[in-house]
Amino acid sequence: MQKSDAFFSLVKHSLKWITTGISGKTNLPEFVVTASMDNVDLWHCDSTKRELEPKQEWTRKLFKERPELLQFHLQRCLFNQQFFKAHMDVFKQRLNQTEGSHILQRIGGCEWDDESDELKGFEQYGYDGEDFISLDLKTGTWVAPKTQAVVIKHSWDADKERIKQIQHMLMSECPKSLQDHMPYWRSFLQRTERPSVSFLQKTPSSPVCCHATGFYPDRADLFWRKDGEEIHEGVEKGQTLPNHDGTFQMSSELNVSLIKHEDWRRYDCVFQLSGLTEDIVSMLDKTQIQTNWVSPSEFPVGPVVGGAAGVVLLLVISGVLYCCWRNRNDFQPVDDGLEKEETSSEGSKASQEEFSLAENS
Repeated sequence: MQKSDAFFSLVKHSLKWITTGISGKTNLPEFVVTASMDNVDLWHCDSTKRELEPKQEWTRKLFKERPELLQFHLQRCLFNQQFFKAHMDVFKQRLNQTEGSHILQRIGGCEWDDESDELKGFEQYGYDGEDFISLDLKTGTWVAPKTQAVVIKHSWDADKERIKQIQHMLMSECPKSLQDHMPYWRSFLQRTERPSVSFLQKTPSSPVCCHATGFYPDRADLFWRKDGEEIHEGVEKGQTLPNHDGTFQMSSELNVSLIKHEDWRRYDCVFQLSGLTEDIVSMLDKTQIQTNWVSPSEFPVGPVVGGAAGVVLLLVISGVLYCCWRNRNDFQPVDDGLEKEETSSEGSKASQEEFSLAENS
């Protein structure tokens, strides 16, 4: 397989499906499936919309060229919804839970190292936000870190045929599907996307945050200058973090507490991106700073609070919070095939079909 320049930064590639089921009365869909490649969302399906939503331009292109794949994934999503509901019932039964809302999740997929050609598969389940049970592919047995999962472990260990099917899916079908997607994925990696750059500030006495988001690739730099010279004193640079759409964001804060108002225009924020010939330069200007702070004397009352102030808050708060810090959890415990013992063979078939992306995808 040939590699582009942008491709060299990615040695390991992964393809995975995250399935979530929710019991009880909530405002959330009862069933959700998200497919991702290298931690970038490919498509989404849930029990509320009952549609398959491509999340990337290249997946839209793939489904447009191969509409049968769109229908295949949609049918699998709807088909597995019923099995996942049965899985949830089994968990609640075994844990003696009759009331309340509970979350059952499954993450399954594979990882391929394109240098060593090493393959790894993973099949993990979680319940109510905690790791519950996972499959050890080498021994062909289930691992139960929770004592409550031991009874399910014994039941699943006895189903040798299902374990063999999962091993085949993870170590054969999933890697093939991953490599089938590579031509489209490579074009996705070769793109260059310019960011939007904003100035954010929590309060008038807080540092000013220069926030760039929506750029690709992640080979970028963001720094402050004074009179055209890069400065480091009073500057705190943040990490480059991924967005859900495969782009990136980063920030850099400048302590403006000791800067005279008339000197603000001597400062600017510079964003540099691999693939762009020109820098993106933003001059520090108080009128361009976004904030959700309102002085007590100007604070609106009554309905205005929920209107004007609320709109400003929604527009700015995500960027402001990023400049404070943002945690990203890639894996939440997940599930695939919790079936009742009398439906284990059908559950195995459903699990196998969910992983298959079609031979000619």
